[in-house]
Amino acid sequence: MFGFTEEQVSEFGITFGLAAFIAYMLFIVWNLARKSNAGRFGTFVLFFVLAFGMIGFIAKSIIQYLLGI
Repeated sequence: MFGFTEEQVSEFGITFGLAAFIAYMLFIVWNLARKSNAGRFGTFVLFFVLAFGMIGFIAKSIIQYLLGI
């Protein structure tokens, strides 16, 4: 497709598409905290619990980069 290999398109999608999706999910969590009047501690809990999987995925990508995998 447009001179790119399937691997390059997949890498772009994983890198930028998933980053955009994570940013959108963080916006949803922030909006949920704002509309529910969660307060500081409640907002922290929402971000910590609901964003924990995203943090794991980001950490996995960083570890793979550092190890050269």
